[in-house]
Amino acid sequence: MTSEPLYLPDAGPTSIRRVTLIGSTGSIGTQGLEVIASAPERFTVAGLSGGSNTALLARQAVATCAGAVGSATATTGELAEAIAAAAQQAGAPTPSPELFSGPTAAAEVAAWEGADVVLNGITGSIGLAPTLAALQAGHLLALANKESLIVGGALVKQAAAPGQLVPVDSEHSALAQALRSGATEEVRRLVVTASGGPFRGRTRDQLAGVTPAEALAHPTWDMGKVVTTNSASMVNKALEVIEAHLLFDLPLDRIDVVVHPQSIVHSMVEFTDGSTIAQASPPDMRLPIALGIGWPHRVPGSAAGLDWTRAATWTFEPLDEDAFPAVRLAKEAAGASTTHMAVYNAANEEAVEAFHTGRIGFTEIVDTVRAVVEDYDPDVVLAGQDLSVEALAAAEQWARTAAQARW
Repeated sequence: MTSEPLYLPDAGPTSIRRVTLIGSTGSIGTQGLEVIASAPERFTVAGLSGGSNTALLARQAVATCAGAVGSATATTGELAEAIAAAAQQAGAPTPSPELFSGPTAAAEVAAWEGADVVLNGITGSIGLAPTLAALQAGHLLALANKESLIVGGALVKQAAAPGQLVPVDSEHSALAQALRSGATEEVRRLVVTASGGPFRGRTRDQLAGVTPAEALAHPTWDMGKVVTTNSASMVNKALEVIEAHLLFDLPLDRIDVVVHPQSIVHSMVEFTDGSTIAQASPPDMRLPIALGIGWPHRVPGSAAGLDWTRAATWTFEPLDEDAFPAVRLAKEAAGASTTHMAVYNAANEEAVEAFHTGRIGFTEIVDTVRAVVEDYDPDVVLAGQDLSVEALAAAEQWARTAAQARW
């Protein structure tokens, strides 16, 4: 781990933090707005950026009076019309935010100077541009978009000042909290918990015929299509292991996964004296979101606590790496080069889409990722390019083409 801590505490919460939400119409974004609305003495909305749900984005803009609003799909004219219509429907004054549109809208909103904190809740590697934009603008970045760190790797870490990057994934929020219990040199290993998804306990042969509907039936969390499918295949946990490695600078062989179906213990840190510190709470993303945008301060009432008046059983079991090889494959990819994880992630995104459109079976998702990663040669694909956004984009495009060629 680095000698300089990633998380720097300060004296206490002072002024109201202005929060920009990237992916405001998605699961993380809408829950982030709930957190902000419940703590007006701590937060206000600075900016919003959304995708295809222009009507919801417009309603959010009216409700929050955000100073900047961006859409990846609507033009600025269409966005202005939608905001005016939402204001009329709500019987509210029509706000006049600065508007952004197109593929760069999220990054432009993330860099907008009116914010103190940017919550990046986009799913997928398209979150890399707003992640870098927020960091380069000097904003505190509450990162729920794990793919941007995993794909961007060293680029993101180089752009982040100490204390600027705070995790929002429940597992990494748990690790960040537990790590405050000891010094860097006292950490033996990180233990990342996994619910096991809807297919916990099944063999590889039993997984071959599962359907998209079954893959989306997660027993604990309510997430989008890609993340929920990734949870079922354990790719999501694989990405989280790499994210923990990058966030906390611990070698991959000192980061383990344990299956915990109840999703109450969100992750643990084992220290050199044999002590293990675990963070436990009901599965509610509002807690890590609140902690992420308020870091290092807790936000009272952001989520319900555990009910200790009722009996409960928490179980833990090892990950079946024969049925779910995604974690082992990710560790191998991360150790191969600085661009292999971009290839891993892009191949997975293509394979997930192919699974949901009936072109491949469930087990073929990770099989595709493995084949594409094994075929990838950065010296050939990148022709000696240094690590850059352009090089990562080239590696991703190669991976998507290679994945699509398999079906």
